[in-house]
Amino acid sequence: MSDLRTLADAVMYEGYMLWPYRPSALKNRRRWTFGCVFPPAWTAVHPDDAAWMRTQVLLNSDPHDVEVTVRFLQEGVERSVGRGPFAFDGVAGLVDVEVEGQRLTVTIRNTTPWVGEHREEALRHALCSTHTLLVGGHFVSATLADGCENVGTWPVLVGADSMLSSPIILEDHPRIAPESPGDLFDGGEIDGLLALNILALTDQEKAEMREDPRTRAILERTENLTEEQLWTLSGYRLERG
Repeated sequence: MSDLRTLADAVMYEGYMLWPYRPSALKNRRRWTFGCVFPPAWTAVHPDDAAWMRTQVLLNSDPHDVEVTVRFLQEGVERSVGRGPFAFDGVAGLVDVEVEGQRLTVTIRNTTPWVGEHREEALRHALCSTHTLLVGGHFVSATLADGCENVGTWPVLVGADSMLSSPIILEDHPRIAPESPGDLFDGGEIDGLLALNILALTDQEKAEMREDPRTRAILERTENLTEEQLWTLSGYRLERG
């Protein structure tokens, strides 16, 4: 379960804030452009921004035994819900779970009664970085599960009895690089290069980075890296004479 949660956290915060880790940076002014489930009224006008997401998997065990957890960010706040309807301040939705034979289907819908004209405002009422955790079954790899349809997400095997269904396409049994010292919100980049770029920021840029608690943690962790850790991130290992 710890491996599943670690991977799920990496998915949840992928793109939360990108280098140079400052809200004023152009690429950080519009965050969470993947895995978003929008209010249906927005989707009706902008069909590329979906109001629902679906995970469909096959099992070699009883699908009724599977524990279903849906996680997402709402304006940077972590949310975790189970089956059925849910509501938070500014957003409402439904996690519908169906079993048909050995097939399990999880459909996530945004049911927020919001109407507006601006996408940034719609994002405040969206489920962002949405992903599904399935635990407690003998799952068939999605690459072998004939007849399953996954919409806006892709399930992968994690460990012996769990799956992570993510808006980011992963391979079965993904893992966090053992050399990684912690989250950088961009799993597609090289930790060593990002660490060096962070260290090269100006004092003013670092001050802005400290304004967000998560990016402040990145800065503090990077500034405390030892020389040996930096070399390891770059693919080298120091030899002690």
